[in-house]
Amino acid sequence: MSKHCITLTVNGETQQAEVPARRMLSDFLRDDLHLTGTKRGCETGTCGACSVLVDGEVVKSCLSLAVQADGRHITTVEGLAQNGQLHPLQESFMNCGGLQCGYCTPGFLMSACALLEACPNPTPEQVREGLNGNLCRCTGYTQIVESVLDAAEKMRGN
Repeated sequence: MSKHCITLTVNGETQQAEVPARRMLSDFLRDDLHLTGTKRGCETGTCGACSVLVDGEVVKSCLSLAVQADGRHITTVEGLAQNGQLHPLQESFMNCGGLQCGYCTPGFLMSACALLEACPNPTPEQVREGLNGNLCRCTGYTQIVESVLDAAEKMRGN
């Protein structure tokens, strides 16, 4: 199998690697870079547990090849906290009960991060629409929506 040299920035750090042409981005992040916050769920792009940001856009890493990330900036859930301080989304998910088992949480956090970047003052309907590519079996979504709205308020400084 052919291998390709890639260079990408992951959570602010430049990474260089030689990867097989068919290596999925999710496998590269988890197995090669040991960033296990990115979850393998359905592996068909349906559940959203593998969601990461690629140049600020939500991408299902189980459907993307690592070679497609060459030259790109990737943010995983591990990259949200800065200097030991949780991101407001992480705090709100904890405080508002937006997580239970936590398996889907990284994907929800990454999708919510992109949503709040594009729409800093979303309505509950906009939050639901922005998170429609993520599935949760535990929470019933109400607390997830409340968590995102709470984080949006914190991020706006209210």
